[in-house]
Amino acid sequence: MTQARKALDFTQLHVPGTPLVLYNIWDAGGAQAVAKAGARSLATGSWSVAAAQGFGDGQKIPMDLLLQVVARITATVDLPVSVDFEGCYAEAPDAVGANVARVIEAGAIGINFEDQIVGGAGLHSLETQSARIAAARLAAQAADVALYINARTDLFLKEKDRSKHAGLVAEAKERAAAYAAAGASGFFVPGLVDPALIKDICEAVSLPVNCMMLDGAPSIEELSGLGVARISYGPGPYFTAMADLGKRAQEVYGEA
Repeated sequence: MTQARKALDFTQLHVPGTPLVLYNIWDAGGAQAVAKAGARSLATGSWSVAAAQGFGDGQKIPMDLLLQVVARITATVDLPVSVDFEGCYAEAPDAVGANVARVIEAGAIGINFEDQIVGGAGLHSLETQSARIAAARLAAQAADVALYINARTDLFLKEKDRSKHAGLVAEAKERAAAYAAAGASGFFVPGLVDPALIKDICEAVSLPVNCMMLDGAPSIEELSGLGVARISYGPGPYFTAMADLGKRAQEVYGEA
């Protein structure tokens, strides 16, 4: 299957009420395991990919190394692969476009693109992030790949007090509308777990909505009923795998 076809197929998997579930991976071996388990598509998690190579999150892993990992994953499995590209390793729209062209060249058919200022404070303004998304879309069009740009807002993830999330919904809706107009394919709201707020956003936003499985989050069945179109596990699978590895190692060395 061609990369262009994979991109189109991936987009069609985002159905409100029948969400695409992504058990996020971080390397080619994990990609094979999840593919064999029955996944219809794959997605990396930035935290997991970085940690697996000994780096912290927040674009600490060099982009060249990240793209090597992506290339190995896309060469190993025949499923669509979306890449958590954080802030696209760039600030200016032109640089964003250049880096998006590179991740497409590595075989990606989708990206997560967040609006927080990576390594800084706060979020990019609505206008700035919209221009960055538009540049990513232009790069995808130049590559003739209908890249799925999952526009992530960090409004909820940055506000640790969940009781204040209701006060952020209006801005989230405004950002979703602007991101859609700029060329985004989906809207990602990690950190939001309140069912009523999730339903509100799903009903108000024109883009397919992506939620992350976190402590306190609704179940897959509940999220489906709220109208969510995509469910991600983020770094959770990496935490689980490493905890299991550590436990098994302790058992081995405890017997030595």
